[in-house]
Formats: sequence, C-alpha cells, structure tokens
Amino acid sequence: MEILKCEGIRKVYGSGDNQVTALDRIDLSVEKGEFAAIVGASGSGKSTLLHILGSVERPTEGKVLVEGTDISALNRTQAAIFRRRKVGLVYQFYNLIPTLTIRKNILMPLLLDKRKPNQEYFEQVVNALGIADRLESFPNQLSGGQQQRAAIARSLIYRPALLLADEPTGNLDQRNSREIIDLLKLSNRNLNQTILMVTHDEKIALEADRIITIEDGCIIRDHFRGSAKWPMGSATDKGIL
Repeated sequence: MEILKCEGIRKVYGSGDNQVTALDRIDLSVEKGEFAAIVGASGSGKSTLLHILGSVERPTEGKVLVEGTDISALNRTQAAIFRRRKVGLVYQFYNLIPTLTIRKNILMPLLLDKRKPNQEYFEQVVNALGIADRLESFPNQLSGGQQQRAAIARSLIYRPALLLADEPTGNLDQRNSREIIDLLKLSNRNLNQTILMVTHDEKIALEADRIITIEDGCIIRDHFRGSAKWPMGSATDKGIL
C-alpha cells in the first residue's frame, strides 16, 4: 500500500543571480511499513526533502501526497494540524519542552487536540522505549539517549502515517546511537511504522531496508535490501554516500 508519493518536487531558494535549486524534480514512492534511509553529502538536499515531506516547508513546484492528501496544497494552519496528526518528526536535538514532564512532552500532540490517549498504546510505547520509569522527570534530568527516546515516543503517540527522522543519532555517542536505531527498527517491525531517516552515517544507513541517495537535489540511486545492488560492505566503498 503506497503511503507517500512525490511528483516532480522542486524547491528553489532566492531569485535571479542568487537562485539556488535545492531539489530538482524529485519523484518518490514509499509503501506502508518501509524503513528507508536518505543519504547524501552536505548540501545535497536530503534535509530539505525531509522538511517538505513533513509539511514544514512547501515545494516550489510539484505534489506531495500522504495517504492521498496533497500536503503541498495545504495552508499554514492546515499543514500544522496535518503534521501534528500524521507526521512524527524526530530531530537530533530532541526539541522537548523543558518545563513539562516527560509524560506531558510525549502526550503533547494529543493534548493540543484535546484528545485522551489510548492508555494501552501509551504504555506499549514507553515500555518498548525503556522510559516508563522516567515519565514524571523533566528533560534536564534525563541523559541524551533518554531524551531522544522521549522524542521518539512523542512522535509515535498519534500513530502517524510517517515518522521522519533527521539525523536522529547526530548528538549521541556510539552506544546511545545503537540503541536509538534499534528502537526505530523495533517501531518499524512491531508497529509497522513507516520511517524515512536522513543520515550521513554509512553504518546507520545500512540498518535500513532501503537506501535513497541524493546528489545535487536529485535522486541518483534507490536500492532495496536483498536486491543485487544492495551494498554489503562500506557504504562509501559501494558509492551510496
């Protein structure tokens, strides 16, 4: 089942001599339950693509359809509501509200909609992420890895159509990075969560089931695990980064 479709996405910044094309006619289709890594050099357009998929930015041209809704046609208010309900966003700097407990941070998307959480699902998420005993703590009382776990829990609480992770391990040490990737894989496998993850780390990219390589605003490679071209060794050696 196709959950995401991009048609001819262009993103242009500036005008005249200062015009920069960040994305140049991107076509992309993602099925429900996929775990894909988006890779590329700095400035290749990978984070811009992720922001457009999450309705944080609008494309200059083209369409982005999530579960059949053209999010590129939404106004700012509609996009904010759609993002809160349908898109889970995970960044490397967590973006937790420091004055709220971890419980309230996780439940914030539901609280904004004045909706009651499904307690069984809430407990499933916090137990799976290993933070059930830290719910009454504040963000500054948690380690970096624990804060990222809370950010992932918040992104999952609405059961989003897409979970978009922008360098989710970029601010973590090797041990915590390993744990966060394992948790993303767990949510992909056990919750059938569709995940698109931007990363510059070749080892992390190889944990996904699909690697989409962007260069100069264009998709130049798109490989699935198990295909003949799937890289078996170093991602750099195999030309995916």
